[in-house]
Amino acid sequence: MNKKIVLALFLFTNLIAFSQKPCEIETNVTDSLGTYKLTKQAIIFERSFAGNSTTIFFALFNNNGVLGLEIQKLQSSADFIKANCLDSNSKIFLQLNNGKIVTLLFAGAETCGTLIRNDKNENTRILIGSFVFSKDNFEELKSSPVTFMRIKYSGEIIDYPFKTELISEIDKKTYQPENYFINYLKCIEN
Repeated sequence: MNKKIVLALFLFTNLIAFSQKPCEIETNVTDSLGTYKLTKQAIIFERSFAGNSTTIFFALFNNNGVLGLEIQKLQSSADFIKANCLDSNSKIFLQLNNGKIVTLLFAGAETCGTLIRNDKNENTRILIGSFVFSKDNFEELKSSPVTFMRIKYSGEIIDYPFKTELISEIDKKTYQPENYFINYLKCIEN
């Protein structure tokens, strides 16, 4: 009987260990200014329709104990791409599966991104911004999936639904946008 309990506990702990996502750290610096840790980017949202595409990448950071989210929005089109700017009033609202909403505040200088022409002679707009959590609001993200994201830009609000699983057209990898924070917040907390 005791052997069965020990075996069950062994199998259970192995299941938990293998089900957790590994931390992939892109940057980990400690110097005289402090510490900075940044996770590897993950694709959170992709939409491609009628020659227009939008891809959003997330990376989590810890800058001297301040936890935040770096987003990168990449848009491509044969037509001109309207700028979505970030300013001091910009925010990200994350709707959780448990009904709660987590708000992140923009922490940077006003930006409208950069417009370039890619090798296919298409317009590409790249927008990068950093958003920070308040001290307590990220705790819910550790246990409840995100189903929906709303970004308040300086001139408009755009909604982005999250998928449980996303197979990227860019790199053909499988991502889990809904569980991004559950899987990776632990990577930057300490």
